[in-house]
Amino acid sequence: MEWWRVAGVAMMSTMGPGLAQDTATTRLPPPATAGGMPLMQALQARHSTREFSGRPLPQQELSNLLWAASGVNRPHTGQRTAPSAHDWREIDVYVTTADGAYRYDPPSHTLTRVAAGDLRPLAGVQDFVATAPVNLVYVADLDRMSGASAEDKTFYSATDAGFIAQNVYLYCASAGLAAVVRGLIDREALAAALGLGPHQRIILAQSVGYPAGSVQ
Repeated sequence: MEWWRVAGVAMMSTMGPGLAQDTATTRLPPPATAGGMPLMQALQARHSTREFSGRPLPQQELSNLLWAASGVNRPHTGQRTAPSAHDWREIDVYVTTADGAYRYDPPSHTLTRVAAGDLRPLAGVQDFVATAPVNLVYVADLDRMSGASAEDKTFYSATDAGFIAQNVYLYCASAGLAAVVRGLIDREALAAALGLGPHQRIILAQSVGYPAGSVQ
């Protein structure tokens, strides 16, 4: 085990698939950004899957997944792998696992715990959601969309969440993971569990894991 200090918070990093539970912030390992499947093959392999193995994702896989979703790919500007209208960067990626719920911070490549306990059953209405190893929840912070009308906030936040979801689909195709994006969510219940404010809106969720029947 190794000790880290993230934003002034001491934490113990676990080397297994779970996330550290004794502190609020988890530093993810650096993403592996080399290699992977060629783009055209990933596009050919991309598909939705609703059956998942219960096998958890290792921290390295989760790190790669979140960086592909919306990580910083241009450190000099802080801009990300997914485009954002007006560079608002209004979409936050929340992660629900059996261990708890977390918010991904792209600049520091860390996860901050926002709720303890297993919130996966609240991340969607289909049965498989409650047991998929990871459910990503895409939340728009409307306060960041300065100068936008209500109509534009609805349109652009949905568009920007879609870009992130497609990044996840392509990463999963390349990495041999299963994924499906979903709109059927009890948004009110999930927002309350995540501690969201009135300026935050759940747009989509996406389940990710190893395909059913896969072995370690």
